[in-house]
Amino acid sequence: MNYLKQIFRYAIPYKTYAILNIISNIFYAFFATLSMLSLFPMLKVLFGDSKPVYIKPGWKGMGEITSYGESYLNYFITLKKSEGSDDVLIFMVGFVIGSFLLKNVFNYLAMFFITFLRNGLLKDLRNNLYNKITSLPLAFYSEKRKGDTMSRISTDVLEIQHSFLSILELIVREPLTIIFTIVSMFIISVKLSLFVLIFIPISGFVISLIGKSLKRKSNKVQKEQGYFLSIVDETLSGLKVIKGFNGEKKFSTKFEDSTKRFYNYSNKLLNKQNLAGPTSEFLGISVIAALLWYGGQMVLNEKTLDPSLFLVYMGLAYQILTPAKAISKASYGVKRGNAAAERVMEILHKDSTLKDLPNATKKTRFDNVIELKGIHFKYEDEYVLKNFSISIPKGKTVALVGQSGSGKSTIASLVTRFYDVNDGQIEIDGTNIKTLTKHSLRNLIGLVTQDSILFNDSIKNNILLGKEDASTTEVIKALEIANAWEFVKDLPNGINTNIGDSGNKLSGGQKQRLSIARAVLKNPPIMILDEATSALDTESERLVQDALENMMKNRTSIVIAHRLSTIQNADQIIVMQKGEIVEQGKHQELLDKKGVYSNLVTMQSFQ
Repeated sequence: MNYLKQIFRYAIPYKTYAILNIISNIFYAFFATLSMLSLFPMLKVLFGDSKPVYIKPGWKGMGEITSYGESYLNYFITLKKSEGSDDVLIFMVGFVIGSFLLKNVFNYLAMFFITFLRNGLLKDLRNNLYNKITSLPLAFYSEKRKGDTMSRISTDVLEIQHSFLSILELIVREPLTIIFTIVSMFIISVKLSLFVLIFIPISGFVISLIGKSLKRKSNKVQKEQGYFLSIVDETLSGLKVIKGFNGEKKFSTKFEDSTKRFYNYSNKLLNKQNLAGPTSEFLGISVIAALLWYGGQMVLNEKTLDPSLFLVYMGLAYQILTPAKAISKASYGVKRGNAAAERVMEILHKDSTLKDLPNATKKTRFDNVIELKGIHFKYEDEYVLKNFSISIPKGKTVALVGQSGSGKSTIASLVTRFYDVNDGQIEIDGTNIKTLTKHSLRNLIGLVTQDSILFNDSIKNNILLGKEDASTTEVIKALEIANAWEFVKDLPNGINTNIGDSGNKLSGGQKQRLSIARAVLKNPPIMILDEATSALDTESERLVQDALENMMKNRTSIVIAHRLSTIQNADQIIVMQKGEIVEQGKHQELLDKKGVYSNLVTMQSFQ
């Protein structure tokens, strides 16, 4: 129930709808009971079973409420007949219809108001979940499957809607219906009602036994669903490789194994859940059967209960079955929804290790120097950077080169504060970046990565990510600087052309130039280029390299390079090996040393 309380906190902004729903449900429960009780006077008239009463009966207290009600009804019928009215039955039928009509009107109103509460709660829950997903550090997702996260924001939230939040509809209506019905049953016959109450705890105990393992089974189903969604995501992302290596069978087997487990878990869960309805109905009918026997004795042998009242009593007893079944089904829903809510809340309660400090400052300009002082950093157990220190003056270009795994791209992730250093510090103009807000820090930085990350939208909207309020003229200017306007202007809809999922309608070089245009439009003082040309052919590389040189003019740049021909004009080249600096200097100086850098250049020149 702990997760239920946490979910219900999201209902607070919609409390007006909750209050209106409660009021409607109170009236629904009242008229649901009254509609059944209204059958009694109709039966009295229909069977001609009413005794003439000519004097209006007086109230003698709650202890005599049954006899008072029956006497008053007989008085009313006698009064109507004495007035010469032959339509007493029509009046009684109208009373029955009116009661059922009001019952259903308030049922609709209750559902009407709860709809706004449920959907509003889910909207806010999804929004908070999405905002949390985007705010968590990258390190969190290195431990999680993307499919599992997608499953939580889609399937688990839907599970909360279908099963967990169903009790919102039942939390007032069904219990009140049961209470009003039981009160009416006690008014009709205390003895018979006490007999019924003996069976309710027995029924509740049997039903509770069925639901104990539902949460555990539901958790397995949801985890497995997250797993096969991850397989689908990996398949769609790597379809070329799968086909190229004839790996369809391997991935099909992997997916089928997962769906088989999902099939088995789902069967166990649903079969257990499906047992709820028949069990509660059978128990209810058993109670009705016992009532027929015991109540029949009171009507036929003891003559202590009016036959018409007994029929109404049976109707009331059967009326309890529907809300009782709904409550038992809702209790199973809570078990399943609790497992889903647990997975959703795990994300929402996850603390970010990269939170802004309470007194974090905003930095709006870069004036002097970027310094990395004695940096140590590890992703897991082994340090990928050890005692790393460099200084990058404003307006200068520093290139980081070295073999794969030497820690070059890690520098880019640390400067943009996607991760925090384990030891040492990174300063901009003498200020530790940990004391700056992440938003203001990243506003100072433009990032162009090896993989061109574009979105399924128009060229213009992809580029506007760098500056949302930019004009069309500014967008075109950025495209020109990035050498991208030459192909964009020839597209059917120009800058409004949709580029498809991940920009797959474009070539690699075109995608990279759009990424550069996005960084150009942002116009930050610091540029980080993470192997921006390593995945391109020679012609595309030349165009992209020209675009990069245009972009880096008068900017401070950190260039992570795989192709050494692209960084010969850098102000300083840092050669890295196993997370440490082994050489540094200008291109010609390093060549003259005949060291690590010279060997790298020589190897690439023969490739």
